Amino acid sequence: MVSYAQGIDALNQSVSELRNINVSFEFFPPRTEQMEKTLWKSVERLAPLKPKFMSVTYGANSGERDRTHDIVKQIHHETGVTTAPHLTCVDASADELRAIAKDYWDNGIRRIVALRGDLPQGMGKPEMYAVDLVRLLKDVADFDVTVAAYPEVHPEAPNSQFDLLNLRKKAEAGASTAITQFFFDAEVFLRFRDRAAAAGIDLEIIPGILPVTNYQTLVRFAGMTNVHVPDWLHKQFSGLDDDDQTTRNLLGANIAMDMVKVLAKEGVRDFHFYTLNRSELSYAICHMLGQRAS
Repeated sequence: MVSYAQGIDALNQSVSELRNINVSFEFFPPRTEQMEKTLWKSVERLAPLKPKFMSVTYGANSGERDRTHDIVKQIHHETGVTTAPHLTCVDASADELRAIAKDYWDNGIRRIVALRGDLPQGMGKPEMYAVDLVRLLKDVADFDVTVAAYPEVHPEAPNSQFDLLNLRKKAEAGASTAITQFFFDAEVFLRFRDRAAAAGIDLEIIPGILPVTNYQTLVRFAGMTNVHVPDWLHKQFSGLDDDDQTTRNLLGANIAMDMVKVLAKEGVRDFHFYTLNRSELSYAICHMLGQRAS
C-alpha cells in the first residue's frame, strides 16, 4: 500500500516535472468568414498563455498563401507573440521565396517553418526541397528556421535512415528546431529522439501534439501522414455518439495530457499543439500543465 508521504512525494515529483514547460500552437488560414471568427477567438484565448510561438500553415493555392502572410503579420503585431509562418518551396521560384522572406523580415518576423510542401498532382521531381529552402532563408537573413521531422518516417521516404539523413542535412543547412508530425505512442518519439542524437543531428526536436476530438478526422489525417493509430485509441472512441462532443473532448484532453506527462518525465520541455483552429482542448491541457494567463 502506498503511504500518504509516498503519495505526496509522487505528486510533488509530477508537479516538478511539469515546471518550465514551453508550449506553441499551430493554426491554419481560414477559408470563410465564420472560420476566421473561430481562428481569432482561438488566438485571443491562447495568446495570454505566453506561448513560445504561434505558427500558421501555408496552403496550396495563392489565395490561402496570401491569407497566411496577412494573418502572420496581424498575430505578430496585435498579440506580441512570436509568429512563425510556414513557407513551402514547391510552388514558388527562388526569387519569389526571397521576396516573401525579405517582406517577413521587414515586418519583424524572425522565425519561419521551412517545408517542401505537398506536391501538386502530376508534378514530377521538384526543383527545391526543404533543405534548399533552409539555405535560401539563411542567405536572406538570420532567421530562426524550424523544419519538420517524422518519428514514423515521411510517407515518401524509402526508409528511416534516409529520413534521418535528410533531417541532418536540414540541420547542417542552418535549421535550429524541428517539429514532429503528430503521434500517439510516446515511445515512438523517444526512440526517434535517441536515433537523431546518435546520428549527430544537432536540433531541438519538439513533439507535435494533436488533441483528438474527431476520431474519423484523425484516422484520415493519419492515413495521409504515415501515423500509426494504436488499437487502444480506437477502443477509447469506439461506440461514442457523434453528438457526444463533451465526452470526446474529455478523452482527447486526457490522452494528450498523459502523453505530455510521459514525455516531460523524459526531459521534454517544449510541446507544439496542432489546434485545428480550436482553442478549447489546447487551453485545457495547458491549464493542467500549469500554463496560466498572465
